[in-house]
Amino acid sequence: RRAHEEFIANDCGISTGPYSPHAGESNSSADSVGGNLAQDTPHGFASANPAPPQGRSNSVCQPLLLLITGPNMGGKSTFLRQQAILTILAQMGSFVPAATASIGIVDKLFCRVGAADDLARGQSTFMVEMVETASILHQATAQSLVVLDEIGRGTATYDGVSIAWAVAEHLHNLTKCRALFATHYHELTALAQTLPRLKNFHATAKEHQGRLIFLHTIREGFADKSYGIHVAALAGMPKSVLARSKELLNTLESGHSLTERNAGNELPLFAAVKMDNNSIHSNANDELVKRIASIDVDGLTPRDALNLLAELKREAGE
Repeated sequence: RRAHEEFIANDCGISTGPYSPHAGESNSSADSVGGNLAQDTPHGFASANPAPPQGRSNSVCQPLLLLITGPNMGGKSTFLRQQAILTILAQMGSFVPAATASIGIVDKLFCRVGAADDLARGQSTFMVEMVETASILHQATAQSLVVLDEIGRGTATYDGVSIAWAVAEHLHNLTKCRALFATHYHELTALAQTLPRLKNFHATAKEHQGRLIFLHTIREGFADKSYGIHVAALAGMPKSVLARSKELLNTLESGHSLTERNAGNELPLFAAVKMDNNSIHSNANDELVKRIASIDVDGLTPRDALNLLAELKREAGE
């Protein structure tokens, strides 16, 4: 057993030995309860560069509850995983890829990341999320590091925001541990006004000529929007769906409800989207319309008209 333990220790030392401050690494400090997480770390998408370019700062300063907003695909989840891995490296005395790191002692590392169900045990995706979050809140201590990637997604918006808000307050006021909390609920950014140990950070992105460009950096402050429709466009969503999404988004952002009835007593949610004929009909239907328009009605006999009608009906059904 002793030989086995010594072998593991040597293997660990050999594995981390080649890494040093000369390669853009830092010998982290893990000799206190509190402390900073890693500063100036390369983002997961840029991990091939040991030292980030000047001005790029993925910084997490002071033992705070960090609320991270930003666009989908912007790198929030990657950043959370990165900080968790760096914390583990620091606990084992390894160098970490950062300019400076004073992480402090962490007794437990809790992660609530991703979405999965457990249907064999009768648990939905949301139920699994709630069970895992509840376990974290019951077990975390002031010396723990908690990583939460989206809380409250699998239920109604108001329910989800309320749960996420209460979880953030619990971590801040009762557990009093360091935590990274990524969310798309921008309402939660208002917590910085009432919780002194909470800071807002965001994954940066910018729009250029109608396209969304991810900068893959984390900056202080909160994001103004999630750019969900932009990401849907990148995924190849039909243009008609994107147009309708933008229309509904404008309705919501103007303070109106999608279920408000208009003067015509019609629900705006089901109002027809204004499209030209080309966007309404498929190519097959366009060909059918052209064929009908080219029929010489005066030159058809009654039998020919009946046969043509049956043929058109069959093609329309296909």
